[in-house]
Amino acid sequence: MAKYESKSIRNLAIIGHGGTGKTTLCESILYVAGKTDRPGRVDEGTSSMDYEPEEQKRHISISAATNNVDWDKHRVNIIDTPGDSNFAFDTKSCLRVVDSAVVLIDAVGGVEFQTEKVWEYADEFSLPRLLFVSRMDRERADFTKALESIRSRLGKKVTALTLPIGAEGSFTGVVDLISQKALHFDSDKKAPKSADIPAAMAADVKKYRDILIEDIAETDDELMNRYLDSGELTPEDLVTGLRKGVASGVVIPVVCGSALHNIGISFLLDTIIRFFPSPVDCGTARGVKPGTDQEELRPPEDSAPFSALVFKTIADPYAGRLTLFRVYSGKLSSDTSVFNASRKISERIGNVFFLEGKTQKPVEELIPGDIAAVAKLKETATGDTICAEKVPLVYPKVAPPPAIISFAVEAKTRGDEDKLVSSIHRLTDEDPTLVFHRDDQTREMILSGLGQVHIEVTVDKMKRKFGLEVNLKTPKVPYKETIKGKTTVQGRYKKQSGGRGQFGDTWLDIEPLPRGSGFEFVDRIVGGVVPQQYRPAVEKGIVEAMAEGVLAGYPVVDLRVSLTDGSYHTVDSSEMAFKIAGSLGFKKGILECQPTLLEPIVNITIEIPDEYMGDVIGDLNSRRGKVLGMDSVGHHQIIKGQVPLAEILKYAPDLRSMTSGRGTFTYEHSHYEEVPAYAAEKIIAESKKQKEEA
Repeated sequence: MAKYESKSIRNLAIIGHGGTGKTTLCESILYVAGKTDRPGRVDEGTSSMDYEPEEQKRHISISAATNNVDWDKHRVNIIDTPGDSNFAFDTKSCLRVVDSAVVLIDAVGGVEFQTEKVWEYADEFSLPRLLFVSRMDRERADFTKALESIRSRLGKKVTALTLPIGAEGSFTGVVDLISQKALHFDSDKKAPKSADIPAAMAADVKKYRDILIEDIAETDDELMNRYLDSGELTPEDLVTGLRKGVASGVVIPVVCGSALHNIGISFLLDTIIRFFPSPVDCGTARGVKPGTDQEELRPPEDSAPFSALVFKTIADPYAGRLTLFRVYSGKLSSDTSVFNASRKISERIGNVFFLEGKTQKPVEELIPGDIAAVAKLKETATGDTICAEKVPLVYPKVAPPPAIISFAVEAKTRGDEDKLVSSIHRLTDEDPTLVFHRDDQTREMILSGLGQVHIEVTVDKMKRKFGLEVNLKTPKVPYKETIKGKTTVQGRYKKQSGGRGQFGDTWLDIEPLPRGSGFEFVDRIVGGVVPQQYRPAVEKGIVEAMAEGVLAGYPVVDLRVSLTDGSYHTVDSSEMAFKIAGSLGFKKGILECQPTLLEPIVNITIEIPDEYMGDVIGDLNSRRGKVLGMDSVGHHQIIKGQVPLAEILKYAPDLRSMTSGRGTFTYEHSHYEEVPAYAAEKIIAESKKQKEEA
């Protein structure tokens, strides 16, 4: 049985820009709370949260990791999320299932681009949050500057809850503005020693405390009246008002510290317990009855029917598939069955456990608010709702963003194609932002993702988990060919070599159709000059010939071919003869119809900070792109345009480089357009060269 109740649980995600020290903060929390004997270090590869080899190799979080600590008779469930935009979907999926967020801000760098993105995700889920200004021990650390950056970039009412004592090498502790005490951290850094506020800080403390009191008073009319009457609020009033303000999102407190030296971490944990809501405080979870729009409600109570949302899947080569979920209502024990309402199937639950980094800690029973895992569910995937079968519901899930970069992937070893497909399918189960398909035209297997690093990490995982090495190549562009002119042409096939011969004779009208129309075959035979049984064979011969155009061997589209006349032989004619005649006529006629090359055009949406506007538009123009519109959102510009697919196959790393990692984009197929003559010449020459080499 659980040794705690739902009202004593705090579920939080640690979010922020990549490289701000989120994992180091998690390690410090684990150490200060007594969960580990010494803090793990990302740069030393000893972190319990960044345990995947790909993470240790790159010194970044690639996959969200869960853990928990017990603090002041409360259970704190922590999710350490990736800050790199390549893995932002994982962060968003985790924010869907927590009740609050700690947003990490670097005391030197302030608010950065990805900070704004994860802040938007937290807004989307209306999450209460606090900001932790970390790395106060670093050279050039500046709490005031970081606070200004937060206010100008994030546009919310934020208020300091602590002030740093010293900075850089002399950073030793924090001042608690509610209790008006200085908290100095000794050599162990776990528990602070309380002391009077340094005299030199008195003016700053008064200034920031007055702001804090005003911000808290504004959360409640009664508190405001009390403040206006006396000009002061009691510490109890401040705690009550701040808790209410944090829960409603009206007030966002800012605390500071150093995760590397464990300064301010115990105060952070106290703040989380005091001001963040429990699952009970968050109230009823809302879903819908499967297959309908009818709302279903689940209170966070043990007695309610069981329901949970799956927010992550891990493909483990030894344990099989690990499924991570958040319980919203009811209880769940090991060795029971649950209903997957998203897929309308039953699943058998084996042992349930808490995932503490990579360690699995078995648990007998889960209660509302618990974040846990189970192994070897057969069909359940990220975003699915599992629940009691008699009263099913489906919770809203996070839709994965569209892929922005693609590679053709092939196994290094011949004969490993089947292994390649099965391995990638296991990884797409784990990561819904990976997209894998076979291109029917180019016959390449295409792996798409959210960035170059995303694909490289996937390839590394394939090798480590499944022993499969692959080559990545730039995908072939699915060009097509079409015509601009008309012609009438004869297709005639006659073969006599003793015995029965072969004879087919056709007259074809070939003309262009509007873009996107495809292919039309029209039977305009009058009388029986070509018998009915041979006419489908003519169409078949034309369709087969269309698969390889005359310019560069690409499929021919957007034209109409009419069978208008012909002749046959009562003995020598056959379906095969007319199929060949139709094919010969088409190949001859297409050369007379001004054949031209078509290329895929995509709609592209680019989001960038204001200062990169000129560079990005100039680059887009150099890629034969057209800007169709622009919008402003805060400090960002959103550019909408169209560009040939061939010009953006490697756009993800280029945009990243151009905008210092702060630009993002998405695209989707729009239509096909004629390739300009100068570009078509290069494409045709390259195609001929490849055929000669093959």
